[in-house]
Amino acid sequence: MLEKTTSAPQKADSQKKTSQKLIEAKLKLAQKYGLKKEDLVAMLRNVYLSRKLDDTEISMKKQTKAFFQISGAGHEGILTAASRVLKPAHDWFICYYRDRALCTGLGVTPYEMLCQANGNVGDASSHGRQMPAHWGHVKLNIVNKSSCTGTQFLQGVGLAEGGKYLQQLDEDGIDLEGRKYQKDEIVYVSTGDGTTSQGEFWEGITTACVNKLPVLYLVEDNGYAISVPVEVQTPGGSISKALANFPGLKIFECDGNCPIESYATMRDAEAYLRAGHGPVLVHAHVTRPYSHSMSDDHSMYRTKEELEREKEQDVFNSYPKLLVDAGIMSEDERADLLTDVSNECRQAMKEAIETPWPEKSTVLDHLYSHDVDMSGSDFETEGAFEGKDDVPMAGAINKVLQNEFKNNPFLRMWGEDVADFSQLEKLENPDLKGKGGVFKLTSGVQRAGRENQVFNSPLAEANIVGRAIGQAIRGIKPVVEIQFFDYIWTAFMQIKNEMATTRYRSGGDFTNPIVIRTPIGGYLRGGSIYHSQTGESIYTHIPGLRVAYPSTAADAAGLLRTAIRGDDPVMFLEHKHLYYQGYNRTADPGENYMIPFGKARIAKEGKDATIVTWGALVQKSIDAAKKMESEGKSVEVIDLRTLAPFDMDAIVTSLKKTNRLMIAHEEHKTSGFAGEIAARVNEECFEALDAPIMRVASMDVHVAYCPSLEEEILPQVDDVYKQLKNLLDY
Repeated sequence: MLEKTTSAPQKADSQKKTSQKLIEAKLKLAQKYGLKKEDLVAMLRNVYLSRKLDDTEISMKKQTKAFFQISGAGHEGILTAASRVLKPAHDWFICYYRDRALCTGLGVTPYEMLCQANGNVGDASSHGRQMPAHWGHVKLNIVNKSSCTGTQFLQGVGLAEGGKYLQQLDEDGIDLEGRKYQKDEIVYVSTGDGTTSQGEFWEGITTACVNKLPVLYLVEDNGYAISVPVEVQTPGGSISKALANFPGLKIFECDGNCPIESYATMRDAEAYLRAGHGPVLVHAHVTRPYSHSMSDDHSMYRTKEELEREKEQDVFNSYPKLLVDAGIMSEDERADLLTDVSNECRQAMKEAIETPWPEKSTVLDHLYSHDVDMSGSDFETEGAFEGKDDVPMAGAINKVLQNEFKNNPFLRMWGEDVADFSQLEKLENPDLKGKGGVFKLTSGVQRAGRENQVFNSPLAEANIVGRAIGQAIRGIKPVVEIQFFDYIWTAFMQIKNEMATTRYRSGGDFTNPIVIRTPIGGYLRGGSIYHSQTGESIYTHIPGLRVAYPSTAADAAGLLRTAIRGDDPVMFLEHKHLYYQGYNRTADPGENYMIPFGKARIAKEGKDATIVTWGALVQKSIDAAKKMESEGKSVEVIDLRTLAPFDMDAIVTSLKKTNRLMIAHEEHKTSGFAGEIAARVNEECFEALDAPIMRVASMDVHVAYCPSLEEEILPQVDDVYKQLKNLLDY
């Protein structure tokens, strides 16, 4: 039973006192769920702590001791309850930027939070790399959050899938090598009402329901996405109404301003999830007493009456009033608690401000792996190269995938049509060959690996990459496929703002060593605009991302194995025109052949000019160079093989010999990667040049369907030859 420390409140003005009926209902609910006085007071303390930390950050911002602030004010009720139900370092958390009260409840300290506001070395979330309210704590399983709205949902699905897969491996007797899971773990993913409009919210819930995953979606509905009210963007003005009949999803709705009601709801949701019934959506109605952020003034679009109502509902005011009116604590006890919390925040601010910023010399730390150097000698291994030179690039890639998946249970592959079968019983049917990818590159990999290592994804590119990010955080190595480069763009947010930044923005606490394979390029008649695109320079522009672009079967095998065994995220670009050519085939390089990233191949030696190239232009450059030989000129062709990093040393060495440079690539000429190489050469070895740097590239136009137009748009051997002649005649 809950005991009162003071006599029950006397009857008074009904507008000032909580109704006795409401008090009794709340106390009855608290008793039902085992909440004692110390629990109720502890929840108030966490509410106060979160709010006063917001206020402290606002003060620091005004003092220029913090440089950004976005508050969790009004959301503390549901979050405090969640922190008392969910388990730090047991469950997993991808938090919304208003989740301060959840994080304080889980164990993130005021000092750590205020260090993040200041950007100093005490910041346990990002070590000075990420702005405040972007929660992360590796020891508590709080995954470092980006600023993107909506990307977290698919990552949460991946976290849950990763846990289930680790459990399967453990039960199969596989040594997890330090990777951890809990049989009843929950993955918590939160959001405001506005972000439920993002497509990835719906993708995430769909995949969680289809796979019956233990994901808890908490929607903290404060009624506004900055200035846009919820009824403008959500059907029926309610996400729980919109999802009411969604198969496989259990929905709970509560007053998130009341920690007691929120606790009861979270306990019910927890029981459902830990029992393995599938995903849950908790729709918590909360307030937003402060503006969206310090750059927003909500008095410009919210009435005084509305703000006054919110003030009454605000957990910071309504919950302590309930406890005092119910006799759980006295007014003096409440005031003393607030004073104690305020003093704690002031002391934390003082200590945080005195904590030093990171050394400037650490600015590049954790951009790439500190443990595995993919450009190092460890990845320079000899191949066997047995048999005839009859293995095409497609076959070489397929063999690497089969071998690596057979030998490494921590690899997983998914994408559109990559599995032989989605219906596993068909694997034993001798009359069915299976799909294995639209170009057959993944054929048989499902059979070579373990159960659930290879599977098909929904037709949704962001879904593929977002889930890979979540699984990679659990220590699984995703090798996923985007069916065509032309359709990768819906996954671009996940690639650029998430996959490439996770290691850096978390100070190395979380990593995403994912391999994304995708067919790229033209020269296949009928491809047209949407099956002939290139765009590798877009990815070379992203720090933290490796980019490979092989032109031969042997190089594809060696680089893919390096990508799989490496520790950085990789874009592995496979030119589909080169999959089954005769001129780039290889003998079997064996199961351990690897090539370091950033090491070019001299495809043809020469002394009068240098062509730097990659992909489909390698062979065209070789053919043009051979044509030039009949005119007495010797041309060196360098195949870069990887673009991030690229082998500048090989270019410099060649230029010292030839003194003339041409760069040939299939991508558009304007802003293509040739421009970056030319700029580097100009800066670093201008005096070695006896002629201007010249380029061969596609025309700055979309690839047309008509074969004659396509041939005009894409660079041909004759285009390389003519520009090479101009270079040599200069």
